[in-house]
Amino acid sequence: MNLFNIIKNQLIEVIEWTDDSRDTLSYRWPDDDKEIKNGAQLIVRESQQVQFVAAGQYADLFGPGKHTLTTENVPVLSTILGWKYGFQSPFKCDVYYINTRLFTGNKWGTSNPVLMRDKDFGVVRIRAFGSYDFRIVEPAKFLKEVAGTDQNFRIDEFADTMRSRIVSVFTEALAKAQVPVLDVATRYSDLGDALVQIINPVMVEKYGIEVATFVLENVSVPPEVEEAIDKRSSMSAIGNLNDYVKYQMGHAMANGGEGAAAATIPATMAMGFGMAQEMMKQMQQPAPQAPAFGAQVSSDAFSPAAAQAAQVLSTSPSPVAAGLLVYTPEQAAQVLGVETADVLAELEAGNLKGRKIGTNWRIAQTALDEFLRGA
Repeated sequence: MNLFNIIKNQLIEVIEWTDDSRDTLSYRWPDDDKEIKNGAQLIVRESQQVQFVAAGQYADLFGPGKHTLTTENVPVLSTILGWKYGFQSPFKCDVYYINTRLFTGNKWGTSNPVLMRDKDFGVVRIRAFGSYDFRIVEPAKFLKEVAGTDQNFRIDEFADTMRSRIVSVFTEALAKAQVPVLDVATRYSDLGDALVQIINPVMVEKYGIEVATFVLENVSVPPEVEEAIDKRSSMSAIGNLNDYVKYQMGHAMANGGEGAAAATIPATMAMGFGMAQEMMKQMQQPAPQAPAFGAQVSSDAFSPAAAQAAQVLSTSPSPVAAGLLVYTPEQAAQVLGVETADVLAELEAGNLKGRKIGTNWRIAQTALDEFLRGA
């Protein structure tokens, strides 16, 4: 072998990398300690970019195509290596291939609960997991912050690191977005689209990576928050409490049997409200009657009559003034045949009129009459 062939074999004439994997993010082309020939051919395929690194500095970046390495094509490299008048001799340089295709279906999740502040529930602990798609958009920053000088940097080496960084950015983005907990647990798609707008600028600035899609697949909240969500859904399904009570009564009466008898109790009591009101107006002294009744049964506190009287007094409205009956929410719920929570919900919504004293509600009989009439 002559001297010319020996020198030729020590020079790199063609630089090319064919990616035979689906998980390589960056690849440092092996030069085998050889120099790159003046006028060498650089081949960059679709979904690839090539980053030159010389003397520890990031030099020229090449996109897809076939490039002839001359002074005109490598201006940054010429400046770094001090080629004032062009280069004729071979040179050494690190060549990194960057895979710019979209990497899909990458998993992320919170290993520990994330704390978020909510205006309804205060500080709430949530867990979340999902998937994301990303691509490399700034090769120099990606090599500097993520891959480094790794010969063959694969996605499995990056998964754990990326997962923790995604969770960190997700937590910060969730705090900035100020999304209510109820929306976090019910509107996955909308939340993912909103968060990707916040996550992307951070990922590009820090790591040179663009998150194309960010998907929330599940968000778990504490049991008390789940219960609140269920109650809100139930109230939305019920709609107007008055119509719901009427429907339940009519349905039970149509079915007949004991259910029909039970269903007519609230209706019968409601019909008697008007009669009771008129009777109370005609009574001269309604207030002393309760103590007299109590005195009658007080002689034997354990007699059946005393027990029956105590039960009547506990479930009857309080005669706070002549002609006016006042109910607690519990008593009103018994009259209507519904849950106490339903009565409180209607009071808070203003559909059922009442007076709140401190933390306790009081409901006048006239207010129940108006509510049942749909007034």
